[in-house]
Amino acid sequence: MNNFNKIPIHDSSLRHSTGQAVYIDDMPEQENLLHAAPILSKIACGKIININSDKLNNLPFFTKVITAKDIPGENEIGPIKNGEPVLADDYISYLGQPIGIVLAETHQEAIYATSLVEIETEITTKPILNLDDAFKQKSFLENPMILEKGNVESDMAKSNYKLSGDFEIGGQDHFYLETHVAMTLPGENEEYVVWSSTQHPTEVQHGVGKVLNIPSAKIDSKVRRLGGGFGGKESQATIFAAMSALGAHITLRPVKIRLNRDHDMTASGKRHNFKVYFNIGFTAAGKILALDIKLLSNGGNVLDLSGPVMTRALTHLDNCYFIKSLKAVGYVCKTNTVSNTAFRGFGGPQGMLTIENILFSVSQYLNKPVDEIREINYYSRLNGLKTPYGQIVKNPRIEKVLSEIYKLSDYKKRIRDIKQFNLNQKINNLPFRKGIALMPAKFGISFNKPSLNQGGALVHVYSDGSIRLNHGGTEMGQGLFIKVAQVVAECFKVPVEQIHITSTNTAEVPNTSATAASSGSDLNGMAAWNASNIIKNRMIDHAAKLFKKNKKDIVFNDGRIICGNKSLSFSELAFSCWESRISLSSTGYYKTPKIFWDQNKLKGHPYFYFTWGAAVSEALLDINTGESRILRADIVQDCGNSLNENIDIGQIEGGFIQGLGWLTCEELCFSQEGKLLTTGPSTYKLPGSRDIPKAFKVKLLENADNEEKTIFRSKAVGEPPLLLAISHFLALKEAIKASSEGSKPEMLNSPATPSEILRVLRY
Repeated sequence: MNNFNKIPIHDSSLRHSTGQAVYIDDMPEQENLLHAAPILSKIACGKIININSDKLNNLPFFTKVITAKDIPGENEIGPIKNGEPVLADDYISYLGQPIGIVLAETHQEAIYATSLVEIETEITTKPILNLDDAFKQKSFLENPMILEKGNVESDMAKSNYKLSGDFEIGGQDHFYLETHVAMTLPGENEEYVVWSSTQHPTEVQHGVGKVLNIPSAKIDSKVRRLGGGFGGKESQATIFAAMSALGAHITLRPVKIRLNRDHDMTASGKRHNFKVYFNIGFTAAGKILALDIKLLSNGGNVLDLSGPVMTRALTHLDNCYFIKSLKAVGYVCKTNTVSNTAFRGFGGPQGMLTIENILFSVSQYLNKPVDEIREINYYSRLNGLKTPYGQIVKNPRIEKVLSEIYKLSDYKKRIRDIKQFNLNQKINNLPFRKGIALMPAKFGISFNKPSLNQGGALVHVYSDGSIRLNHGGTEMGQGLFIKVAQVVAECFKVPVEQIHITSTNTAEVPNTSATAASSGSDLNGMAAWNASNIIKNRMIDHAAKLFKKNKKDIVFNDGRIICGNKSLSFSELAFSCWESRISLSSTGYYKTPKIFWDQNKLKGHPYFYFTWGAAVSEALLDINTGESRILRADIVQDCGNSLNENIDIGQIEGGFIQGLGWLTCEELCFSQEGKLLTTGPSTYKLPGSRDIPKAFKVKLLENADNEEKTIFRSKAVGEPPLLLAISHFLALKEAIKASSEGSKPEMLNSPATPSEILRVLRY
């Protein structure tokens, strides 16, 4: 980008620091506002016999109970398929499912009143609470997905060695700082303004319209900022926005719902936990010839986005490796737990952890370093090899990334140093062991569903030269708004401070896609550029007339419009355009090119491009207690021509630490009845400041313009860095391997909690 706009800071950073940033719960409340709280089920599976709210009649304050029978439209908010109710009607399918809502004039009164509502239920069947039981009972939300390439049976038979095994991959709660919250303001003629902490305002608009039986045109779905999302507010924010809108529709009063942490963790979905079964055939050198694999994911009680999550897991099983023959079958299992949903990486982390675990097992079997196994299987830079789903891997950057990470981390020397450290610990009968490991990553950028790869923007230039920007992306702390503002500023060659950033609003930019799949900057940045260019070309035409010169002689630079030795300020030209009745407003649109996908065959070109990255992590392990920590992390990430290096580095650091939490300490625990027991930071262990590696180096790959025509040849950064935390999980395996001859690091499941580490330390 032009040096005129030097790496701006996040547009809300000062307001975040001072507490002035306004979230939905900070918005001034109208005098007649009502608060809603959900009534949650206390069983995992069964019928609703009766709902008794008589005790609320004795309360000294106003209350109103709303159930599924009060819904004027459809009791339905499924993002892909029907069958996902806002409120349980006759049947309960997980413990914690919303059965109704209580309205009151304060948040505390509403929550208290829910405890007085008596729900009579009948347990009809034994709930299915784990993947093994779901698979045995053929309890699935989708038909099995099958990804095939080559001839697995034939190549398995030709293999020098064969290996089989299984392992589990844990789930993860999003634990955004701002829990689910929505506020609906009713207007005349059945018009509603819905403020929702959502990554997908259009889906909220559709969901509310369906529940209230009114058209989308009557619903303004708005959000200025989210206090974190990570995928948890892509589809599931809709259910709570619909509750707020339902309350407003029935009472004709504004209604706000804000979940406390316990309710939020109980009633909203997580990252999918997986179970993996594999058979692999390989040569003496470690070349993969055949991989036969079965993936079981826990979809929860309804489908939500579990189908696309499995698709992305299957299409990331290859990571950076060419696999000659593959058969992978994905089963989306139906259980009586909360419906799992999108989470940063969207199945990609589970797929990539799967192949890395398998390669580690191969390295153990052959007694070779896993890096040697990787080396022989990497996608070749020369051959244009195809992925198992048929997409050609063009110009892989794995060699360039590896070269940079080796230098940044001093990897090979540290391997020798750590080997000596472990030997000294063993000789002196001391309890510490170190491990070091590398993780390479190839991540596909685009939504699995081609139709979602589109974005829109609306740009106004006012007669004083100020510029108003609106687009379909949502700001959840990731810096999307400042990046898109930079794009507009660059187009007009004005300071980024001249761009006024506005709330995402379906009334300004309709039919938006979710801010997800790491595509926010790609889609909305290009749409904003297109809108700005339309206006700029009109301004150039007018300037050429003013200067009596050709259009090619008009130059926008440094806030001025220059033609030879004459110039105007941007604001002067804007005013002149207005005087001459020239439109200074335009929409912009962008759709990602070159992508196509056959979901039935799992074949096509689903990703516009790949990002590449690598990390090296060093772990320290106490073999007596199973306690561990990360000592150092070095990361090289391919961001193309970065739109904003500071923002991108922040995303890399945050994503990596979130990945550490998923892989080491964030353990979801359920009772035998299906009750989530880890519903807050006292029971659900989150990474803290001490879990950040003391030595933490992040470098963006240099001279790495995107080979595809993205906005300024940049690349996505939201999800890929999370995958790099797998390096620490592998480093823990190396530390376990160094502990004793009897250890079984290949059997380590995630998260690698102390108890899980102790399980495999001595077998």
